[in-house]
Amino acid sequence: MSRVYPRRHRQLESFVQKLGLSLNIPIKWELLDLALTHPTVSDSANYEQLEFVGDAVVRLVAAVVLWEHYPDCSVGDFAAIRSVLVSDRILAQLAREYGLELYLLVAGSATADHIGQESRLADSFEAVLGALYLSTNNLNLIRPWLDPHFRTLAKEIRLDPARLNYKAALQEWTQAQFKVLPEYRVVEINQPNHTQERFFAEVWLHEKMLGQGKGRSIKAAEQAAAKEAYSAINKQIDKQANSQESMI
Repeated sequence: MSRVYPRRHRQLESFVQKLGLSLNIPIKWELLDLALTHPTVSDSANYEQLEFVGDAVVRLVAAVVLWEHYPDCSVGDFAAIRSVLVSDRILAQLAREYGLELYLLVAGSATADHIGQESRLADSFEAVLGALYLSTNNLNLIRPWLDPHFRTLAKEIRLDPARLNYKAALQEWTQAQFKVLPEYRVVEINQPNHTQERFFAEVWLHEKMLGQGKGRSIKAAEQAAAKEAYSAINKQIDKQANSQESMI
């Protein structure tokens, strides 16, 4: 039935159940095992090829969800929202929600590379989607559990002027206003721990601190700092606008 060792097979079954899928469905366990195997474990038997397939799968699922629920959106809006949905940041976030890091086989120096964890989780998450797709050659094993996440996130993205990417939004504002980029200063505040926010970031502009934030990764901490800064700037802009209106 499977070349996957019994203990590993039980781990994969546990992961599949976390996705809300039945163990009676036709999953190709060898592919799922590969999807959760980092290249440091094997040069040839790893998730890289499945990640390539999964990259196309996740973009397709995101596109279909947007097409079904927002038929009046422009193609430009579709592309902008989808780019956020399929970003490493969002995919790694979803991977953590299902505890994917507990099932991902990693060896060598990558084990200690906690900074690169976000990209590893995102890559493996895409590979899992590739394995599930190739198990049935359709999206039946993916959409039941991934669609709800994308619907919720798409709604948040559409309501957020920054489209949940506060670093990009802040950068656009500073470039438009001052022709410069904001500066991020990051320090490590905690030892590696799956439950702790490990990094603390500040974002500065013209020697003035605009915001602070914490996160499990450097990118997450910078996003949190950018979010605080972007929110403060918008509040100040709204305050000035309201003040001008009251003078009219």
